Amino acid sequence: MKHEMKLANQSAISKPLIKNSRSATWKKINQYRYMYLLVLPGLLYFIIFKLLPFWGMLAAFQDYTPLLGIWNSKWVGFKHFIDLFEYEYFYILLRNTLLINVFSLVFLFPLPILLSIMLNEVRHEVFKRINQSIVYMPYFLSWVIIASLTFFFLSTDVGLINKAIHGAGYEAVPFMQEPKYFWGLLTVQNMWKDTGWGTIIFLAAIAGVDPSRYEAAVIDGASRLRQIWHITLPAIRPTILILLILRLGHIADVSFEQVLLMINPLVLKVGDVFDTYAYQQGILSGQTSVGVAVGMFKGVVGLVLVFISNYIVKKLGHEGIY
Repeated sequence: MKHEMKLANQSAISKPLIKNSRSATWKKINQYRYMYLLVLPGLLYFIIFKLLPFWGMLAAFQDYTPLLGIWNSKWVGFKHFIDLFEYEYFYILLRNTLLINVFSLVFLFPLPILLSIMLNEVRHEVFKRINQSIVYMPYFLSWVIIASLTFFFLSTDVGLINKAIHGAGYEAVPFMQEPKYFWGLLTVQNMWKDTGWGTIIFLAAIAGVDPSRYEAAVIDGASRLRQIWHITLPAIRPTILILLILRLGHIADVSFEQVLLMINPLVLKVGDVFDTYAYQQGILSGQTSVGVAVGMFKGVVGLVLVFISNYIVKKLGHEGIY
């Protein structure tokens, strides 16, 4: 009897607490309603284009046919994943995908950090804004335009660089037909296109540094380089680590449009990646399930790398993404 009365009292107490908690939550939502309205478009984007398509991942475990749909197609379990791992060129696809991303990680990732620090050191505001606008512009160009510019500069017949080489009395260099140049070309294209845009986050992080720290460093006689090394870089280190972790999550992804436009039969052995394989199987050959299986495999690889890198970062005493 006493136990039942105790439970009744606890229930009576918990109901007002729950009610008050809900009331406080709705009050806070109402207070920041305009902030939530700003978030709403992005939230809808992720729901429509990221969460709802999750049902399509079921096709990786089926022999999917559009006529039967997701629920009526034949279930085959992990068959498509096994076929992918047993594919004779699987390790070539894996090598090409990883190395293209490693090149990008090594040569591209540090550039926005360096450029943002350089832009931050510019004291003439108008000159700084003009330079920022110039370095942002390539990001807004499509890969079709960038591939066309690459052809215009590097092709053996109409390329300006090869014309200059030929005019100097040397043989034209087949930049776009030689496998040894392919990864370098993709990396240079990525560097030119994405470096400026990548500075936005780092410039925002640098803007959050307390100016009094620089003033104290000047009083102590620190040079600009020492201020950058001892104040700016440590201040933006958390941002660098978070972006690095997120970048590792895309280690199995390449820019599909870029590779598709740059690849040709002569560089196929170094240019064929998981994305082009998924395109060939899923779109050109109509094997949707194979394309979905490749995409899911890439996603799992990225997720595992995010967990591992986040664990390492936290073990080193820094903050991770969770």
